[in-house]
Amino acid sequence: MSANDLLAVLPFLVVTVGGIALLLIDLALSPEQKSATAWLSIGTLVVASLVALLQMNIRPFDAFDGMVRADGYAFFLDALLATIGALAVLLALRYNEARGIMRGEFYALLLFSVGGMMLMGHATNLLTVFVAIELLSIPLYVLCGIARPRVESEESAMKYFLMGAFASGFLVYGIALVYGAAGTISLAALSAMLSETGARAYDPTLLFAGAALILTGLGFKVAAAPFHMWTPDVYEGAPTTVTAFMATATKVAGFAAVLRVFLFGFQPLLPEWQPVVAGLAALTMIVGNVAALVQSNVKRMLAYSSIAHAGYVLVGVAAGGDLSTGSGGAVAVLFYLAAYAFTTLAAFAVMAAVGSGTEENQNFDAYIGLGRRKPLLGLVMAISMFSLIGIPPTAGFVGKYFLFGAAVASGLTWLAVIGVLTSVVSSYFYLR
Repeated sequence: MSANDLLAVLPFLVVTVGGIALLLIDLALSPEQKSATAWLSIGTLVVASLVALLQMNIRPFDAFDGMVRADGYAFFLDALLATIGALAVLLALRYNEARGIMRGEFYALLLFSVGGMMLMGHATNLLTVFVAIELLSIPLYVLCGIARPRVESEESAMKYFLMGAFASGFLVYGIALVYGAAGTISLAALSAMLSETGARAYDPTLLFAGAALILTGLGFKVAAAPFHMWTPDVYEGAPTTVTAFMATATKVAGFAAVLRVFLFGFQPLLPEWQPVVAGLAALTMIVGNVAALVQSNVKRMLAYSSIAHAGYVLVGVAAGGDLSTGSGGAVAVLFYLAAYAFTTLAAFAVMAAVGSGTEENQNFDAYIGLGRRKPLLGLVMAISMFSLIGIPPTAGFVGKYFLFGAAVASGLTWLAVIGVLTSVVSSYFYLR
């Protein structure tokens, strides 16, 4: 291990070491002092974000024998994930105290989960991708059920755990098939092998089957249809602040891995996998927006909204692009993920404020007259909904413009048309 190895994953190390230190500090704090762990976790995440921003312009290099990569793409995601984590902690402070779940381990678990998410952006080896997914998922299983003895929270944790284990099985099997077909699980080596002309040095049947299973496993993580069934129940049962964190940070991390695997490792096979991803994008946009039409609970509506937005992001993935140059759909995906994350966090912040007290009411009726009772909350919620629809001049509109533009440029005009039509459909449940 060299200094460059540590430098490549420095934001990850800051967050992970901070989480371990937080667990030890929490042991010495009384129940009345638990809020100190929240502020310490925010400080840790701010430091990690600053470290990532300072490293964004460094020359890309590989570390840990090619297991991870340090480049502007990874450090941008590190900064974004750390910022989302810090905002989620701020939301959790008052929310957790009001519901009697002011537990120090909440913030340590959140830090560990953010660490796993950061590692996904750096991963250039399929084994690293798997380890990162487990590192981000295991703390989230606990966070979903941290509102015990509330039955809905415990049910949410169990459902997420079972579906997460199921998805991990697909991922591991896919990795095994890719290794059997190509003899490597390094994304760089895989890309180089697939780029070679002449006789194939791999088994195409095994390789395509492995890629399909990997896409299935990652599809569960980003809640893409038809792998989305767990999302509404888990989002509804988990504490609102945990749901906010999952709906944003997990989505960013999941697509960080999707971009690394398919726009780096499997990039030479773009003509083969592009139709599959485009079909998933269309299905996800349609299922998410249509299912959201009939929801009477705002939390479930936003759950289906997150499914629909996974479809929009998949449009950018299908458009292709180059991670190293930020061309094509890659840069559109990164911009849209950032815009979606902050918009959705704002919406969940309003939800946490409206559902004050020990019992939450997240039905649409709870928002009647919000603009008159609490004008600021009403304004924030309105802007968030406009942005999620994609109404100009919001960030959501700019993000969709980039995504659909990339799709048209890559010959997927039909997919962009479906995206526009489903955005029109979404205006019904957002404007409610």
